[in-house]
Amino acid sequence: MTENQISERIIGCGIQVHKELGPGLLESSYEECLYYELVQNGLVVEKQKGLPLLYKDVKLDCGYRIDLLVENKVIIEVKSVKELDDIHLAQVLTYLKLSKCRLGLLMNFNEVLLKDGIKRIVNRL
Repeated sequence: MTENQISERIIGCGIQVHKELGPGLLESSYEECLYYELVQNGLVVEKQKGLPLLYKDVKLDCGYRIDLLVENKVIIEVKSVKELDDIHLAQVLTYLKLSKCRLGLLMNFNEVLLKDGIKRIVNRL
């Protein structure tokens, strides 16, 4: 399955979660529900996956954690904020670079329509 096919399924699952819960909850609530939906849809998902920093051939645990990693290809960063900021985009880009993944989805569930809170971030490797 390609990154684009995976992202389509992720967005569909995200919309389902948002329809059920609406905006205004904690990020952890959306993350758990999205994890559940993705697994129910047959996707392999890891949550809160540790991401070490490789510095001069030494793995350093700097506390980076990917909210959801789907099919070992697509990173999801779940937010529930008033509006997305450049720092949120930078966070996903950092995760993409460290993991060598090509696609990330930044999903802000604190929107009236979830589609207005989704940003695709591509790592051009």
